[in-house]
Amino acid sequence: MAKVLIAGGGIAGTITAIALHETGHEPVIHEAYDRTAEGVGAFLTLAVNGLDALAPLGLKSLVKGLGFDTPRIKMYLGDGRELADFSLGGQLEDGTVSQTVLRSELYIGLRDEAVRRGIEIRYGKRLADARETGDGVLATFEDGSSAEGDLLIGADGLRSRVRTIIDPKAPSPRYVPLLNTGGLAEGLRLDDEPGVMHMTFGKRLFFAHVVHPDGGVWWFANVPRKRESDLTVTTTWREDLIRGLAVDRTPAVEIVRATREIYRPWATYDFPSVPTWRTDRMVIIGDAAHATSPAAGQGAAMAIEDAVTLARCLRDVPSIPKALAVYEGLRRERVEAVVERGKRNGDDKAVGPVGRVIRDFFLTRAFKNPPAEDPNAFMWRHRIDWEAPVG
Repeated sequence: MAKVLIAGGGIAGTITAIALHETGHEPVIHEAYDRTAEGVGAFLTLAVNGLDALAPLGLKSLVKGLGFDTPRIKMYLGDGRELADFSLGGQLEDGTVSQTVLRSELYIGLRDEAVRRGIEIRYGKRLADARETGDGVLATFEDGSSAEGDLLIGADGLRSRVRTIIDPKAPSPRYVPLLNTGGLAEGLRLDDEPGVMHMTFGKRLFFAHVVHPDGGVWWFANVPRKRESDLTVTTTWREDLIRGLAVDRTPAVEIVRATREIYRPWATYDFPSVPTWRTDRMVIIGDAAHATSPAAGQGAAMAIEDAVTLARCLRDVPSIPKALAVYEGLRRERVEAVVERGKRNGDDKAVGPVGRVIRDFFLTRAFKNPPAEDPNAFMWRHRIDWEAPVG
């Protein structure tokens, strides 16, 4: 049994802790924030490959209970033309489809389940530094405390401290020229079928919305921003959005107007490749290793796959350094392919007036003559056999 220090108590860190606990290890989560951070975040759609990976841990039903079915996407152009109506990531053998869930509710549900299983979570523990001690690792925190373990896992996100400890020359995240925002509209009734994601490549903005089974409308928008520094939010943010959306034939304007609180916009980043994921006693997972554009629809699922794969490796491979090497070998090619697909999916959202005309022409042609094989299928068809030993 190894004592495992986990930096980061978000989705990736918590699922990693649960998976390691299931394999007989002793994980301790060190979360930089306190419990007041639990309400932070928008919503996400969890793909079926992520849900399938949760099943052996007894977490699939928990997650399904927090969200709602999102089985299909309808795609449109800004002039109202429907491009396509297709499955959102297929389904599992038992009929499970993609689930849309509030990020904060997913975090709270996973956290509470980890505590119920006896996993220790230490709050206010922002990692300052770490060093290997031969047969283990010593981590120090900004509050002056320290912790020792056999292994340190960096599940500490896009700005990972563990990543830079492992490799001080690690690359910075790549800026994708899009802002993300969204919200939950209330008191508005649309005729849309609940659970069907409506996505529009608008003349100025990309807009998506889905009707919750209770009648509320969940939505997000992508706003092009060429410069990373141009993230200023003004008091006219709502009206700025409405002006950008009003040129399209969609219900976007009334949805935005019916939203009490619009999410403060955040920038989009990804990592084409992080050269160094590990040392003998430290490793990074999730966004710390391979953040992907939301356009892939795979961020949470990739973190879940990482957690389950790493736990299998530490369960079956006789030494920690070898287990980490096997883990990287199983994950790197796949996640880098997902990052690249996310970048390609997102490129069509950030175009100028001329680019929009070209984009709309090629999108129309592409959806009229779709390829025999969905180029995104490799992402959601992936399955992990929890019971199979890692060689």
